Amino acid sequence: MRNSEKTFKVGDRAVYPAQGVGVIEAIESREFAGIESEFYVLRIVDTDMTIMVPVGNVEQVGLRRLISKRQVARVYQVLENKPENGVGAIASWSRRQREYNEKIKSGDPLEVAEVLRELYLIKEDKELSYGEKKVLELARKLLISEIALAEGKDEEKVAQRVENMLLN
Repeated sequence: MRNSEKTFKVGDRAVYPAQGVGVIEAIESREFAGIESEFYVLRIVDTDMTIMVPVGNVEQVGLRRLISKRQVARVYQVLENKPENGVGAIASWSRRQREYNEKIKSGDPLEVAEVLRELYLIKEDKELSYGEKKVLELARKLLISEIALAEGKDEEKVAQRVENMLLN
């Protein structure tokens, strides 16, 4: 990407993996070690946290645009389609946790939906551990907030729809 080419402009919504949806509040130049670099100043909507992302590192960190309505439909398909052979309950929690965290950090909403679906399936068979509950809540929060913004709907309505899909 050329220096003059920017992926986002001030006011755009963007998704930062494992943190959620944010708003580009500014594009600033900063100098570090004698090198001038441009940064997106991203404020995460849910937490009010501010993250500075180098304009040239957008792809490496996984910063991306909000999903489209068509992509939302694909996320709903992932949530509805239960795997025929069950879930990786055979694998140890530490192994599954590593896989789940990698999927969440990828920022791919389809992979986050898989994590959420699998944890709901496991929850049907047994009480989730503290770690499993934390991962489930993170995946749920990330997915629901992005879908709500992409569809222009209330988070509560999206949460109800997602819950219905996962519980049926």
